[in-house]
Amino acid sequence: MPHVRPSIADKRRAFHKLHEAGCFAIPNPWDVGSARFLQGLGFKALATTSSGFAWSHGHRDGGMSRDRVLDHLTEMVEATDLPINADFESGFAPDAAGVAESVRLAVEAGVAGLSIEDSTGNASRPLYEPDTAVDRIRAARKAIDKAGGSTLLVGRAECFLVGRPDIEHTIYRLKAYGNAGADCLYAPGIRTPEQISAVVAGVAPKPVNLLMGWPGDLTMREIAALGVRRVSVGGALARSAWGGFMRAAKLIAEQGKFDGFADAASGNTLNTIFGGN
Repeated sequence: MPHVRPSIADKRRAFHKLHEAGCFAIPNPWDVGSARFLQGLGFKALATTSSGFAWSHGHRDGGMSRDRVLDHLTEMVEATDLPINADFESGFAPDAAGVAESVRLAVEAGVAGLSIEDSTGNASRPLYEPDTAVDRIRAARKAIDKAGGSTLLVGRAECFLVGRPDIEHTIYRLKAYGNAGADCLYAPGIRTPEQISAVVAGVAPKPVNLLMGWPGDLTMREIAALGVRRVSVGGALARSAWGGFMRAAKLIAEQGKFDGFADAASGNTLNTIFGGN
């Protein structure tokens, strides 16, 4: 019997359902192969990674154009049966109208969710002023609603990633984004159970995404006990792959040794995994 692919509407409904209760992992593939492998492991949803995608094309994080990101999102949506949440950076525009246009295009690409950051990319003024940041989230919400309303909107407060680790201000921003229409809230960079619990309590009943992009003591079970709804890893899987590649390549270049292939996946294994695609 031929496999019946879920529709975009099906994926979006499933994605919203995941956010209603419990805690789920939403790992971040950077290309079609890594996405299909993660689907095969049984994950229920995936999120793109702006950094992983950029590195795979020889660019820094944030160095890809909107058009290339949109093409990537379309490819990722078509590659798997799972809902795809777009790491949509800062909406590829400084103003609310530009964010709305970018979001419209991302919704047309078929994503089940997308996130909008409040970082400016300007080191001297790393965060948009709260009112401007709220206007950008509100514009994203209106663009989604105009397109049908079923794409989940994630509001991101980048305070901890840009050197402003103020938990109270972070929660203030997240609550404002929730009030402006964000369905899920996200403060990448918080790490301690105390910080995580404070964010979860501060934005309740909105669901919270937690970034786990480093080795740590917290497990999925412990994170769930803190009230987090979903756990992403950002560029960590891509960095792990790059780490293995770089170590193996440096051994050849610097020592003429091939020991770096000891932990490599076999060609037969990879052919088996992707044989049906």
